[in-house]
Amino acid sequence: MHRLFIYAESMRVMNPASSTVSTSRATLIGFSAILTWSSLPLLTLLAGKIPPFQMTAMAFAVSFLLTLVKWQVAGESIRNHLTMQPSMWALGIFGIFGFHFFYFLAYQSAPAVDVLLIDNLWPLLIVLLSALINGDKLKWQHLAGVLFGFAGVVVVTTQKGDGPAFSSQYLLGYLEAFACGFTWALYSVLNRKVASRMPRDAVGAYCGATALLSLICHLIFEDTVPVSATQIGLIVIMGIGPIGAAFFTWDYGMRYGNIQALSAMSYTGLVIAAGSFILFGIEPYSPVILIATALILSGVILGTLDFSRRKGPLPQP
Repeated sequence: MHRLFIYAESMRVMNPASSTVSTSRATLIGFSAILTWSSLPLLTLLAGKIPPFQMTAMAFAVSFLLTLVKWQVAGESIRNHLTMQPSMWALGIFGIFGFHFFYFLAYQSAPAVDVLLIDNLWPLLIVLLSALINGDKLKWQHLAGVLFGFAGVVVVTTQKGDGPAFSSQYLLGYLEAFACGFTWALYSVLNRKVASRMPRDAVGAYCGATALLSLICHLIFEDTVPVSATQIGLIVIMGIGPIGAAFFTWDYGMRYGNIQALSAMSYTGLVIAAGSFILFGIEPYSPVILIATALILSGVILGTLDFSRRKGPLPQP
């Protein structure tokens, strides 16, 4: 159950003063990414034994190709979309590729349950970093919300009695897992800080860079495995949804939504993923899932107590 703007003078960029959008609407758009990501564990399992970097390269290539089609249909210059400030490229590659890089390294270096728990600290890290970097006001319910959600993760991962057994021999894997969660949290928070300077559709360019870098990692670390038509179909679905549109909607939610509420909501994806495994007969039903769901929903309620309809900048279409 494990899970995943170009800058040019001639381009239309975000103009915070031009229009507004409700924070609630932006948060719900961001939440759609979490719902979409919850399908990734099942899709990955159904796709079979494809090396992770190979699968990532293929899925992100699909996402990038769809973005190219969108730019072409809209009559936009692809070259302009790929002309970006170095700092913007660095942020996107650090966040999207960096997350996947540390993610796969961690799962190769430490037990999966241990890695899952450490990696899932990222919603808590988002709440803390948003206060440190963006100056967001940190309230008790924000911390309580993500802590309740994390408790739900603990319940899910220990339901079979094979919970984490942290050992110093896996220290490198634990550091990689923490780097994975920290990378995603920092990327998400910085997206909000640079929202007014980051051109639209940058995520599409980041997907292309991630596909290329994942291909390089695949060629270095993995052996290529032939894929069937069914596997290609599943990878295309990934590239359209959880490794495609979800990154655009998450990016939008992080920029203009309620970060604390989104962080608390993030843990619902694990419960949905667990439910899909039960629905497809991959995992047996366990009452423990209800306990985890109750904890996570309690966290969502706490984390969204101040879910207001404040106004935030809306990027120009």
